[in-house]
Amino acid sequence: MLYKKWLLLGSFFAMVLLVIQTIPDIGTYILTVKYKPSSYVTKTNWQDEEALPVFAASSSKGEKQNKLSPSQLMDTIHKEAANRRIAPINARIDPVWKAIPGYNGLEVDIDETLKLAEHHLTPGKINYVMREVEPAIQLSDLGPTPVFKGNPKKPMASLMINVAWGNEYLPSILETLRKENVHATFFFDGSWLKKNVEMAKTIQSEGHEISNHAYSHKDMRNISRSKAVEEISKTEDLLKQQLGVKNTLFAPPSGYFNQETVQIASEFHLQTVLWTFDTIDWKNPGADRIIQRLTTSIEPGTLILMHPTSSSKEALAGMIRVIKNKGLTMGTVSELLSSKRIPDGGQLTK
Repeated sequence: MLYKKWLLLGSFFAMVLLVIQTIPDIGTYILTVKYKPSSYVTKTNWQDEEALPVFAASSSKGEKQNKLSPSQLMDTIHKEAANRRIAPINARIDPVWKAIPGYNGLEVDIDETLKLAEHHLTPGKINYVMREVEPAIQLSDLGPTPVFKGNPKKPMASLMINVAWGNEYLPSILETLRKENVHATFFFDGSWLKKNVEMAKTIQSEGHEISNHAYSHKDMRNISRSKAVEEISKTEDLLKQQLGVKNTLFAPPSGYFNQETVQIASEFHLQTVLWTFDTIDWKNPGADRIIQRLTTSIEPGTLILMHPTSSSKEALAGMIRVIKNKGLTMGTVSELLSSKRIPDGGQLTK
């Protein structure tokens, strides 16, 4: 009985071998069916996107697929480029929010994409190389106009921390920012900076942006032009001499300004910046109240005003959590106001 079983098993394997020899391409056929390329576009990021396999249709069963001709390849790239294009958004003046920055668009770099396809760096596929397209009208083209928020299509928010007092809370705030890997923009009052250069250097060394908050916290609406120039210029000099900062921003003390203030700042090549959301932390509302208000107010482009206070120190980690849970990247004010896009990875292109 055992002999018959082995005889039957041997006969079965002999038949299998005979079939494989008779149809030599059967293994290739099985692999082709199992791993047939997908017919849809797979999107990753805009630096190197994979598209459809670049083959022409087979003319008959069993015939191998042919690669696209150069003209067909170019036609395929042009058609896909039209589908993938995102138009840039121009900077504009809003009747409420004043200057709104522009936002870069995206388009296929046809020449680079064609080069990659011709060199077959990814066999059977087109790697689409994307590039950013700047808007025709940039923030700098709008003239001396204050900014209260970033572009609403840019998924980013920014912390602007005005410093004229509150040294005891700065170490804790810096520690939270470090743990959360967040960079903020600190606007220094010049008289504070003159007395606290080492603290300012510590803040700067941790990668935070440093900017101008005038010199002695004056109401910029109620001082002469010469005094306004002095308030801005003295702090600019300190930023350059003590910290080596090439500054581009100005935050008027208490948010008080007039058009002449904005004009003077512009003469120093500074963009006047206000805020979208005020923590009102100087009134000590408590951390929970700040977080609650922010939760209902946060949106793309939000500039968040805070100071080194007890309330903001306690609220900061929760604020960051709220912002990130909304799917927003956090960056400096300059990063928020730039027209550069935020890619899928959440980091700005350099």
